Amino acid sequence: MSIATFAANPTAVTLKDPYVLHGRELRTGIRLEDTSRYSHDIWRLTPAQRKAHEASLILNFPTLPQRFRPSAKRLFYALLSLEAPDGEESPGIATVRTAFTEIKRFLKWLDRRWPPHRNELSELSSRDLDDYRKHLLARFPNSQSQRERSRAHLRRLWRWRRHLGEDALRFDPLNLDGWGESRSARRRENDTARLPEEVLGPLLGWALRFIDDFAPDILDADRRWHEARVPRPARGSANTHVETRLTKLLDEYVAAGRPLPGYQGQPSLTHLGGILDCYHGSLSPHRQMIDAAAAAVGVVDSAFVEDVRGRLDGKPWIASITTDSTTANSLARLARHLQAACYIVIAFLSGMRDSEAKHIKRDCLETKCDADGRPYRWKLNSLAFKGEEDVAGVQATWVVHEAVARAVKILERLQPEAQKYLFGRLPHGFGGRTCANEVLLSRSTNAHLNEFAVFVNRLCADHKRADTIAAGPGKPIRLKTGHFRRTLAWFIARRPGGVIAGALQYRHQSIQMFEGYAGTSDSGFRAEVESEQAIARGEVYMEMIEAHQHLDLAGPSAEEAARRLKDFGERAQFQGQIALDKHRLKRIMKRNDPAIYPGEYITCVNDPAKALCEKARRGNSEGLPSHGGCLPLACRNVTLTPKNVAAWQREIARIDKRLASRPTLAPRLRQQIQNRRAEVVEFLTANRQEAVPA
Repeated sequence: MSIATFAANPTAVTLKDPYVLHGRELRTGIRLEDTSRYSHDIWRLTPAQRKAHEASLILNFPTLPQRFRPSAKRLFYALLSLEAPDGEESPGIATVRTAFTEIKRFLKWLDRRWPPHRNELSELSSRDLDDYRKHLLARFPNSQSQRERSRAHLRRLWRWRRHLGEDALRFDPLNLDGWGESRSARRRENDTARLPEEVLGPLLGWALRFIDDFAPDILDADRRWHEARVPRPARGSANTHVETRLTKLLDEYVAAGRPLPGYQGQPSLTHLGGILDCYHGSLSPHRQMIDAAAAAVGVVDSAFVEDVRGRLDGKPWIASITTDSTTANSLARLARHLQAACYIVIAFLSGMRDSEAKHIKRDCLETKCDADGRPYRWKLNSLAFKGEEDVAGVQATWVVHEAVARAVKILERLQPEAQKYLFGRLPHGFGGRTCANEVLLSRSTNAHLNEFAVFVNRLCADHKRADTIAAGPGKPIRLKTGHFRRTLAWFIARRPGGVIAGALQYRHQSIQMFEGYAGTSDSGFRAEVESEQAIARGEVYMEMIEAHQHLDLAGPSAEEAARRLKDFGERAQFQGQIALDKHRLKRIMKRNDPAIYPGEYITCVNDPAKALCEKARRGNSEGLPSHGGCLPLACRNVTLTPKNVAAWQREIARIDKRLASRPTLAPRLRQQIQNRRAEVVEFLTANRQEAVPA
């Protein structure tokens, strides 16, 4: 049925009974004929969900008041498959499902308010909507975003009116007083909390320890688990001399006083057969011998791997790995902890969103090697979704740390060959709800991250270690997938040039977008970063003043730097002592920041009118120097401290070493390096600093 036909006669849709997803791109292998029809009570949206990690979504119309169901079906059929109003795009599947929740909230409220005979939404009045606005204010007094979301979805009854016939609103709710609350700048930035250093440090450290130290034991248990479930053909060599080999093995257990591996309280023939590389049935005739050894040393119920090789403080990190999924050291749980550790390393050190990490597949890693075969760069391929036109995602590449490469290789070994997604559900036991192709949902990963933290804290208690993963005394840890990308963004933003680096790594189209992600004014992130940077500079200022280094400066702005530091020192002094209190220093820096920025090679005495970096950026800098665009040999804002001069002297020494190296450099490159040396020497000489002789 055409859009024009439906617009002219909306009720005709119930006669034609179309497939409600006919306007959507479906998953590969899904036929439209197998999807939900308009007449169905439940519309299943999974066929149109293109992200592998999303939970299966439905529109469950029987949960709506009976009299409003036809109206709701018209609206959601339009949202799913009809042409969007001018100036709008069709909402994503997840947005449609969110809209269903909000429309359901409104219709249930309206059902309690209206008399039974009223059922046409076109009869809604401005008073009805104003009362609902007040209801939302009472229901969500502390959540402006929730109130705005509820009202925005309800406004679809106006915006999509061309498809709704008698169910369309007759006026735009946005014109009502109080309907459109002003959106603050806070709404334009990501307000996800970052992980504080006292949480991130132990969390990342333990994740790397799992990957580098504990993974071999878990992977060994995984290998044995799979081998025990694969029927092995009878091999004469494997099943010969069984009694002799079994006797030797049992003697080793008895001599060491180690309990036999067992299952449900009895010696496990399957496990013993795996150790001896023989069919477990060939051990049955020797049951009496096995029982005798078990009577001597006992049985470890469900033990699967006993010879643990990983060490923690010189001791085995865990006593054994079992097959009993109810125990803390079961293979099912430890494998999930290892997968969670890999997620932590990949998500934090790559900056990938959860959706991007969840679409990592086997063979996704590219490794670049130098002429000697040494790897020097690693690239990770996956799909990106946010901001892309293709709802199925587009191919994207991230340059990653070597630790990310190690994590990917661990996941490739941990997942069965048939599982293409590295963050798919593991086969050893329950692993949380998944979507159709078995990629973990975000909430499942969140649960696994917190289980990982609990297990690590238990290890710390067992081994009497202090590096626990905790939010603070009495504060429960609540890890989420979004924490890692946000935290890395914050760290990148703290470093010189980090904003540009972050925008590139995060595939953002503008630096402003990245600054909003790392955190700007109202969220406290930008203010916090600037405050910490100011405190660090204040501490450097006080060290220079105490050592009288501000009197031993060189460079074009040496006198201005000395004047600013002298004035700062006078303000910072209190009763004859330099104020070292962090909070007082913060207040002083806020009021009297001398705007001096120490660096390795130069100290910038910032004056935007003279800054060459400012001119290169055409004034778009908020008055702050650009360390990445600094021209130290030419800028008049440069001051040299003794540490700066020493850094230049080391630079000259490195240049001389390179010029003297063999084989001889190419003539053009040699000339460029010599010119660089001459510029540095001239710069130091002009500022009355001794240069290293040629």
